[in-house]
Amino acid sequence: MLRIHSTSVELEGVLTEIMVQGFADRTLVLVTQMGKVGNLIQASIPSTTPLLSDEESNSTGLPAPPVAIQLTPLLGGASSEHLQTLHSLYAAQIATIIWVEEAKKMAVDRKSVVVGIALRDADERKTFHGVMNHLYHLLV
Repeated sequence: MLRIHSTSVELEGVLTEIMVQGFADRTLVLVTQMGKVGNLIQASIPSTTPLLSDEESNSTGLPAPPVAIQLTPLLGGASSEHLQTLHSLYAAQIATIIWVEEAKKMAVDRKSVVVGIALRDADERKTFHGVMNHLYHLLV
């Protein structure tokens, strides 16, 4: 079953598109400010890995990514080590949010999450939290 959720929001003065599409074997999440897919990273964890509940989330209010998370670059790459780390942070956090929200819906399988990221230079922290906030709104 294909379910698609998408939104366009302005974050730090830049139009940001967020799209979530569920497939039978994985979930695709695209976050773009450039109108393209960008760097694709797949996040996966073993189904036996526990996820933290909302009450156990970190000080930012976001669930902490599990230690056992595996990030695999699929396509493209960042232009610097700093951007690669930032993209990995986005992929890990987005995947964790997807897994936590699916667990609330009693989903049996924990599917891999493929994240496409294409962002412009802006306030990284505000953009990050804005993306995560709007992702939550798409999923509920």
